[in-house]
Amino acid sequence: MTNPAQTVLDDSLLDDPARLAEADGAGLLRAAAMAGAQVRATSEAAAELELSERLDLGRPRCLVLVVRPGVSRSSALVLEALLAHTSPVPVVLSDLVPSWIGALDVVLAHTDDPYDHDLATSLERAARYGSTVVVSAPPDGPVASSVAGRGLLIAPRVPVPPELAFPRALAAGLLTANTLGLVVADIESLADQLDNEAEKCHLGHESFVNPAKGLALRLAEHTPMLWGLDHIAVAVGHHAGHALAAHAALVSDVADYRQAMARPALYRAALESAGNRDIFADPDDHLAEGLPPRVLLLAVRTGPAADSARARTGAALPSADVLAPADEIEADDVGRAAVLALRFELAAVYLGLAAGTVGRAGHAGPVTA
Repeated sequence: MTNPAQTVLDDSLLDDPARLAEADGAGLLRAAAMAGAQVRATSEAAAELELSERLDLGRPRCLVLVVRPGVSRSSALVLEALLAHTSPVPVVLSDLVPSWIGALDVVLAHTDDPYDHDLATSLERAARYGSTVVVSAPPDGPVASSVAGRGLLIAPRVPVPPELAFPRALAAGLLTANTLGLVVADIESLADQLDNEAEKCHLGHESFVNPAKGLALRLAEHTPMLWGLDHIAVAVGHHAGHALAAHAALVSDVADYRQAMARPALYRAALESAGNRDIFADPDDHLAEGLPPRVLLLAVRTGPAADSARARTGAALPSADVLAPADEIEADDVGRAAVLALRFELAAVYLGLAAGTVGRAGHAGPVTA
């Protein structure tokens, strides 16, 4: 697998807070660190909309998660994975509202594009057929108009670039699922966990104590192989892949670990890259040959099944890194998934700043939702 990012990494930038702050002219690190604030603001907006009272409908026939471009996709994947073991009703992922939608169904969507006409038309039809519609979106434009007076619109209160709106999208989904009785998630605790992670990953902390900077250095000049040890971890891996592409122009492979190891050629390449590095090799050879793979095993869930998966993959991939928030923090599945997602977001921004793919030296300017 080759990688389009063929930039020279200035890793010294990561341990120079003044240069980092100067390079981050768009304020991406600050925006990413506001994940906890996004969650709290979303909770406050939902409370003002009386989400709990207006969604007091009894058990729906199903919950439809409408997947749109951007973090909408990864937030839907993570929410579906979190609900998979608890939800008493089907959870359906769809690019648009399905044709069979009806009055007993709940539709949930997130977008940062207020002019997504396909979504607006789809949501308008769902509302017309009597479905309960919850939308996380900007307050103006066709999407907002499509549910005006017929649905619940949770508008953003903490402006961040669309690629950093994952916490808001996830919080809107969790609040909806909480109210419908499909999951029990402590939103305030989630916000606190995200605040703690942002503090640990602050730009003033050196790379050997900053988990996001350390992760960025591990991924630098490699092709990330993000292999999940459980369903939730795979979903978080998809968000990590989105973040690395959005900020660092890195292409990642994301898969369930069993599926990953069922691909012999890539599995062998991962083993060879980890175990047979030539210390005399020209470090610039990767520009012509493609970036070597680096395997990161992601784990969110705990328990016997998780321990078994970790033991099996540890034996099969002894040099792989393991990212398991349960090793560091006390939190439920929701908290662990969100913390891991935020760490990847911050690592992607650090990597992008060091490589010049974002920030003052890069090509991306500030965009707010």
